[in-house]
Formats: sequence, C-alpha cells, structure tokens
Amino acid sequence: MTIKHDDRPAGDAWKPRIRPVKFVVAGGFGAGKTTFVGALSEIPPLRTEAAMTTVGARVDHRRGSEAKTTTTVAMDFGRLTVDEYLVMYLFGTPGQERFGFMWDDICTHALGAVVLVDTDRLDQSFPAVDYFEAKDIPFVVAVNRFEGTTRHDLGAVRDALGVSPNVPMTECDARHTESAKQVLLLLLDELVNAARARAAATVV
Repeated sequence: MTIKHDDRPAGDAWKPRIRPVKFVVAGGFGAGKTTFVGALSEIPPLRTEAAMTTVGARVDHRRGSEAKTTTTVAMDFGRLTVDEYLVMYLFGTPGQERFGFMWDDICTHALGAVVLVDTDRLDQSFPAVDYFEAKDIPFVVAVNRFEGTTRHDLGAVRDALGVSPNVPMTECDARHTESAKQVLLLLLDELVNAARARAAATVV
C-alpha cells in the first residue's frame, strides 16, 4: 500500500498552524475582571467601559465599590501568546445582571473560564458559578486579594459558593501579571487533567 504524502513543504518551510484558544474571565461587579485581562494581555486590551451614571448606580450592585467610576458594558478583550503555535484570547464578561444576555455570545466556544471572586461581595459570584456549571464549561475560582477586602479561608469560600471539591480554587492579585498567569496555569492543568480522564475512560 502506498502512503500518499500531503503537499506540505519539506523542512523548515512548513510550520504547524497557530492554534487559538478562548478563555472567559467572569465574576461579579468590581471583582477585577478588567484588571485581570489587562495584566495578562500582550496588546493594549480592548475595553468597553463607560462612565457610571446616577441611573446605573440605582440598578448595579455597587456595595463596596462606591469609588468605581467606570463599568464594562460589553466585554474586555486581550491576547496572550504562549508560544509560536498557541495563542490565548481572553474575554472578560460584564459583571452586572442587566448585561447577562450577552454571556452566551461571549462564552461560545470557550475552552475554559476563570471566576474572579471578591469575598466582600460573594453573592455576586453565584451567577458566574451557576452559568459555567450549567453549560458544563470547565472553570477555576480565583479569590482576588486586594487592599481592603476581608480575608477568608479558601475552604470557607468554597463552602459559601457551594462549589464542588473538583473545581480548583486559588488566590490571586489581579493587578500583577505573574499572579494572573498562575491562575491561567491552574486552569490549563485542569483542562489537561480532564482530557486525560476522558481519554482513559474511552480506553476502558
């Protein structure tokens, strides 16, 4: 039997196609999503922020974020190149419930997600957790530790959120690139482990 070779150029002339992967950064209002995407992006991040208004203040849950003057009204977007073959695209969701109708479009084809948590407004993390669980999108929970927030044990945060023990949880500072990178690495580890588990199950 003759094996037909493809038309790829020989040697260094051929390179594998760049593989883009999509990740979503979600969480409650003021949890640090825009900051997280900006800390990781190698390009100036696309931000769809608008000034907070007195009308918006009456419908958005600003408790603990009274000093916040802008809010994401569509999404944040950033890009991170892992190597010459793998590029990550980061999409930050709006945190307000009134923009929840956009989530399906933003999360379509997402490989995984990060749920950023502000422990002073833990209740605002429930919609993101519920969404990714319902859509069966792998996710990790990252407690954003910044000045002024109350510190809680991660186990207590997990119990309060009702998150499965199988969901990875960590702490981070969304302002710092290395800290944000560790969260993405945790998500990647979770995706690799899940893929290996699926492969093992098919073999059995």
